[in-house]
Amino acid sequence: MTSKIVALLAFGCLWPALGVSQQVQLPVTLQEPATGTAQTAGPSPAPVEGHLLADLVREALQKNPAVQGALHSVEAQRRRVPQAKALPDPSVGVSWMGNIRPFSVQTGDPSSYRGVNAMQTLPYPGKLKLRGEIASKEADAGSSDLEAVRRRVTVDVKAAYFEYWFYDKALQTTLKDKDLLTKLSQIAEARYRVGKGIQQDVLRSQVEISLLLQRITVLQQQRDTSQARLNTLLARSPEAPLPPAENIERSPLNYSIEDLYRLARQNDPGLHREEQTIERNQLAVNLAQKDYYPDLSVGFMYQQRPMLPDMYGMTFAINIPVFYKSKQREEVRQATEERLSAESGRDNRQNELNFELKQQYLAAKASDELLRLFSQGVVPQSSLALESSMSAYQVGTVDFLSVLGNFSTVLNYEIDYYRELANYQASLARMESMVGVDLTSTPAQPADQHPARGE
Repeated sequence: MTSKIVALLAFGCLWPALGVSQQVQLPVTLQEPATGTAQTAGPSPAPVEGHLLADLVREALQKNPAVQGALHSVEAQRRRVPQAKALPDPSVGVSWMGNIRPFSVQTGDPSSYRGVNAMQTLPYPGKLKLRGEIASKEADAGSSDLEAVRRRVTVDVKAAYFEYWFYDKALQTTLKDKDLLTKLSQIAEARYRVGKGIQQDVLRSQVEISLLLQRITVLQQQRDTSQARLNTLLARSPEAPLPPAENIERSPLNYSIEDLYRLARQNDPGLHREEQTIERNQLAVNLAQKDYYPDLSVGFMYQQRPMLPDMYGMTFAINIPVFYKSKQREEVRQATEERLSAESGRDNRQNELNFELKQQYLAAKASDELLRLFSQGVVPQSSLALESSMSAYQVGTVDFLSVLGNFSTVLNYEIDYYRELANYQASLARMESMVGVDLTSTPAQPADQHPARGE
């Protein structure tokens, strides 16, 4: 960075030699990315206190409708457990014989009566317990769905935040470099006025300024879009103000791909759901097999008869599965197929999980390598190229277009650095949702956190 500043100051020293009466002070704009909060174009949004990334994630988990909907779904499934374990409702009835008038008897007719009866069905031992366990496993699967939604929302918030941060930094960098390019354009114009430059240099610099203005417009639109996305995840209005994103740093990836596979097998909510579904379907197989056995119905009856003693009676009845070939046997087969389907779903989820982890792991490794390349090689080298072309332009051995080309290269590489850092952190966040381990909160050591500029 210091070498570029020296080169720019050299332009300032050349200015009086050109016989220009108005002196222009060149700003120091090409700096290392600041560790503080990025500032953007236009009026700054009203500051909002305490909006760190962790606070945004916490707010989203509390307010996001998808999370709230999944939470209520789990609560609804929990309410099914006691229902499944409860006995069937008993039935109570009244009856009479003799007169058409309700609940009346014929005097002197011993066959006439009036009475009440009650009936209760008692399922075969073990059926209610199995039904309760099945409902409980379904609720557990719902809890895994809730955890999956929570993790997905967390990933979406982090990815949106990293995008918001990137466009903030890209916009800040482009605005600063636009000011520098404006100063260089003024130098080219001054050289042209004293006969040491050509009009083409002035026109080309103005074109480059227009291109930067176009880029700034696009970056502002993309920044506003990422802000609206973040607000939507927080259940806010898309136009709600957000503070400038705080700076992010590269978090180390201290796990091998084998470690990530192991953690995913232990912590992935999708795998947990499939395992719980398998257990639920095995319980359904056991219940279907018990349906071969009859349920017992117990009834009590009380009758009043004219001129005769009251009568009491008991009824015991069972259902006989005479249609077992088309009912109970097919029920067992259905439950067995559902269990096998769940086992295949678990295996499929494991395969997809391994691919998704490998994909994000490779993306993170590639971004990490590019970050090191930018910070240790590309940015310093392009800065030296810019310095050299600027020095050569002072003595007239390099044309102004070469200086502009090197200037654009430095700008693009700096923005590319921020892009890769945002991509790297987003890849870690996506892996977090699968392995259940925080990968984005621990910053790396201070070295190699920002692109190294030429000294």
